[in-house]
Amino acid sequence: MVVDWVQPGRAFSFLVRVFSGLLWFMIPGLSSGHDTPRSASPASPAEFRAVPINSTKTAPMAFIPTGEFAMGSDRGQDDEQPVHRVSVKAFYLDTQEVTVARYAEFLVSQKPDPPFKWNEATSGSNDNKPVVGVNWYDARDYCRWVGKRLPTEAEWELAARGTEGRIYPWGDTHPTRGHANAGHSKWHGYDTLSNVGQFELGKTPNGVYDLAGNLWEWVADWYDATYYQFSPRDNPAGPSAGPLRALRGGAWNNDAKAIRSANRAGYAPDARRNDVGFRCAKDAPPSPASKRGGN
Repeated sequence: MVVDWVQPGRAFSFLVRVFSGLLWFMIPGLSSGHDTPRSASPASPAEFRAVPINSTKTAPMAFIPTGEFAMGSDRGQDDEQPVHRVSVKAFYLDTQEVTVARYAEFLVSQKPDPPFKWNEATSGSNDNKPVVGVNWYDARDYCRWVGKRLPTEAEWELAARGTEGRIYPWGDTHPTRGHANAGHSKWHGYDTLSNVGQFELGKTPNGVYDLAGNLWEWVADWYDATYYQFSPRDNPAGPSAGPLRALRGGAWNNDAKAIRSANRAGYAPDARRNDVGFRCAKDAPPSPASKRGGN
């Protein structure tokens, strides 16, 4: 069972308590986010009216070309091992986490249950903050509504690390306050979060922001700590079933080790927390070369 006082999906033995006077990135990666009681069963999938990709309701997207990379880390946790070669076909990824303003449009149109902490989202100037308190089903349904989908773990890691295997989305430089929003110990409402797209130093070479810190991000896969032992090489999509869904990226309440791009986590899919958000992905059309190759 995943509880509020451990980082999602497993106990993180490397986290230790430190005094509050230490530098912010020495604050432990212990997750202090809170969630709502989990529902007994998720709502059944609904029909969604697709929003065109060029709509202002959707985030801009970055093209992530086909690539092969070493997924995982031999210096990370057990679930990041073994390091294995993975090939991922080209796709598009939102350059920003889904914001309060964009999610509000979804609520008006589709009328699902509002997210956890939604009253805090609407109590100030938070339109450009990433929405929190959405469970995995909420995230999936929003992405469907805008004609997209959740990224796979492999897609997310390729976007964050590149084919060169960066430690962080921006490279191997240790994080500073100019790279990511992390290292906080207490939730102070939406003031805890940074506006999306704020950290120029923290973006990837492809122009994707906030893949480290701010909020954990739901991805499409089920979470399995042993999955890397049997993951396929081409376009892995995760286990076929499981009790937890995977998340990536770390959040405002995590440390430098937890926001590494190889780090993995898992939560119950119906959990709604104040340290979890999401972004969407979309298949890229086949290249002319691949079309010719298939004829």
